[in-house]
Amino acid sequence: MMRKIPLLMITIATSACTNTENTQAQTPTNPLIIEQQGSFAVGGTKFYEQGKFNLATPLKSEGQSFHGDHAYVFYQIPAKAHKYPLVFLHGAGQSKKTWETTPDGREGFQNIFLRRGYGVYLLDQPRRGDAGRSTVAETINPIPDEQFWFTQFRIGNYPDYFPNVQFPKDEASLAQFFRQMTPNTGAFNTNVISDAVSQLFTKIGDGILITHSQGGGPGWFTAIKNNKVKAVVAYEPYSSFVFPSGELPEAIPSTGLFGPLSGVEIPLADFEKLTKIPIVIYYGDNIALVPTEVWNKDHWRSGLEMARLWAQTINKHGGDATVVHLPELGINGNTHFPFSDLNNQEVADLLQMWLHEKGLDLTK
Repeated sequence: MMRKIPLLMITIATSACTNTENTQAQTPTNPLIIEQQGSFAVGGTKFYEQGKFNLATPLKSEGQSFHGDHAYVFYQIPAKAHKYPLVFLHGAGQSKKTWETTPDGREGFQNIFLRRGYGVYLLDQPRRGDAGRSTVAETINPIPDEQFWFTQFRIGNYPDYFPNVQFPKDEASLAQFFRQMTPNTGAFNTNVISDAVSQLFTKIGDGILITHSQGGGPGWFTAIKNNKVKAVVAYEPYSSFVFPSGELPEAIPSTGLFGPLSGVEIPLADFEKLTKIPIVIYYGDNIALVPTEVWNKDHWRSGLEMARLWAQTINKHGGDATVVHLPELGINGNTHFPFSDLNNQEVADLLQMWLHEKGLDLTK
């Protein structure tokens, strides 16, 4: 468990604000009362270069150590917090920024759930963002690709926005969104990431893991590795859906750029650990219901179909998994980032109701 520190009350009055690229102001709100906040590294590995460190030649590696592949964690605990904190793991090309202030300056899930009484832990996964100290080499090239991400993340089909999209259509907000893209400083490694996230739960105790997109795979494996994960909430996972040995479904064809979508086979004993906790998966709008040549809509169609097959398998083994397609609830226009879209308060309401239904909003 994390060492208790003396009570520290920090009052944050959120007022109307602007930034250099965005002139949309945030509506003033009531102060946030934070009892504890801080940051730390967790997980990772270290290695040494043989030899003896020489003070006269300090730039030589002999006798020196290297710590890397850890996660970076920023946390805030509000006064009178719920029993289970929320642990947020980002997706591909993102960092903990994805959960913070939205591109147009509104509060993201970090502050929304702080205001609702939950402790929040925001991660930068190993080899990303503030956890960029990688034990493997990577070359980062400045390749223009932002119009691809605009389309892949279903803001629209560039240069056109989807007509009903829940993304602000001003240039400043789009620029903020593009600027939050973050490169890998080493190869993506599900095991390295899930090891670090598991060690976070060992450190802080029981909590709820919330993942986005590519974070879904490490999320499942974290829950398999650590029984302190009391629930998993996944926003738009795509790859790394795990199935028990002998129950792997056929790959789902897609006209998306990445080809057919396949699941991952794991031992039944590991899979059954996922049946012991409640799981909910959310998907946004502009996802095809049937195969289409519109590649971004078809890409996410295959992901939604695989998620439903996966949930069926979880439930067949006695678990509790639900897939929620927001348009089916009359919630329309969400992108790949429902938690930062214009209606993110409504999206947060859905999550809060689910937490309540599953008895996960307990007070201490």
